[in-house]
Amino acid sequence: MPLSEEEQRQFEQLERALAAEDPKFVSAMRGTNVRLYYKRRAVLAGVGFVLGIVVLMTGAIIPNTIIGVVGFVMMVACLYIAALSMKRISNAGESDDIPPPPTTKRHRTKHDSSGSFMERMEDRWRRRRDEDL
Repeated sequence: MPLSEEEQRQFEQLERALAAEDPKFVSAMRGTNVRLYYKRRAVLAGVGFVLGIVVLMTGAIIPNTIIGVVGFVMMVACLYIAALSMKRISNAGESDDIPPPPTTKRHRTKHDSSGSFMERMEDRWRRRRDEDL
């Protein structure tokens, strides 16, 4: 729901007053751009993936299974981090300055078939339990 012009004006006044009163707090609350944060994370995960390949190959060249396994685990972990970061980059808005809030479970209706298998089973269980009462 968009703010009215009066509400926007009041909000801007509050912002200016807060910035004048405590500039350190305002700069701390602004933080960095979320997209930039997740891009950095994805790049670092890519670097970690390459290092994982190097460690894996080192374990293959030097016949040491433990080093190879460590390299493989590094690669998988970095791929996971990169995938999450790329997902968050696509979900983040252009001007977001804070991370998106965690998702909460919502109660589904009978006709809402989206969601995981376990969520649908939980909803069925709740409906059956409520019908028995």
